[in-house]
Amino acid sequence: MRVRALRYQDKKSVLFVCLGNICRSPTAHGVFRALVEQRGLAHLIEIDSAGTAAYHIGNPPDHRSAAAALQRGYDLSDLRARQAIAADFDHYDYVLAMDRENLSELRAICPASFKGHLGLFLDLAELDPREVPDPYYGGPSGFDHVLDLVEAASEALLDRIAKELNQ
Repeated sequence: MRVRALRYQDKKSVLFVCLGNICRSPTAHGVFRALVEQRGLAHLIEIDSAGTAAYHIGNPPDHRSAAAALQRGYDLSDLRARQAIAADFDHYDYVLAMDRENLSELRAICPASFKGHLGLFLDLAELDPREVPDPYYGGPSGFDHVLDLVEAASEALLDRIAKELNQ
């Protein structure tokens, strides 16, 4: 049996984006990373998260997001907030916004040459609602709801990427 050597194009990269990169996008980052690792595809898929605003650069995820994620077995402790920049579009195949406002901010910095997928994260799973609500100002149930949506959308995204990679 002959094994084909992987080229760079055989890999995929995903960037999850919300406003401050402390609630929704790091949750998506952690959930998707865990699913990718479970399927044995970590060597083929790069994952990151960012925010459209610079409010929390360098900070860990919100403690409520981290706690809710950890209750479901997702560790976000190594993640730190950063701001999305135009150069991200040169690197990532998928740039996925949590809501329309952040999608608009991303479109404003997206180079015309971008050939990847820029869109709403939940659209990939055809979920209703189409946006991941920001749980920051709500109670604990909001963080669990975000996890429910992110888990479903992450499965759909991983199925799509696995097909693209013939995995």
